[in-house]
Amino acid sequence: MQTGTTRESLVRRTEDGERRWFFGGGLHIWKATAEETDGAFLLFEDRMDHGKVTPLHIHPDSDETMIVLEGEIRMHLDGVEHTIGAGGVVSAPRGVPHAFMVSGVDGARLLCLHTPGCCQAFYWDASEPVAADDGRGIEAGPVDIRRVQASAQKNGGIEIVGPPPFEHAARS
Repeated sequence: MQTGTTRESLVRRTEDGERRWFFGGGLHIWKATAEETDGAFLLFEDRMDHGKVTPLHIHPDSDETMIVLEGEIRMHLDGVEHTIGAGGVVSAPRGVPHAFMVSGVDGARLLCLHTPGCCQAFYWDASEPVAADDGRGIEAGPVDIRRVQASAQKNGGIEIVGPPPFEHAARS
């Protein structure tokens, strides 16, 4: 049966996908790029240690959905704080202010989906490649918030609108 799409099917196993250290903290494993989905979405796994926190931000041109695979996060979404554990989902529509903090004692693993995939240039410039077998922990990569901010200015896809909104943020 013809589906009308010209893009190729995509299959990635658990550990498949390009690995990149995100300068905001954590390891991204890219599961589906904007190029591979004809711009429909960007999907990556995010592996983070306890205490990783993001500033309050918006994505002006994409919706962001997170599916927590392991651990727990606290999500500040449009002024309200929620706790999301393994199996939970949270979705921030474009333009809605949000931030999260990893509250799980053993960190968190989540899938991050951006629709459409217009945030990809931001994440690309705000990260660097890492070998799949380098043996370092998920927080062993460089944390450089200035590079995250520079990528946001250069590439768009995200606007930082304030500091982390959590009363007891482990780090900023």
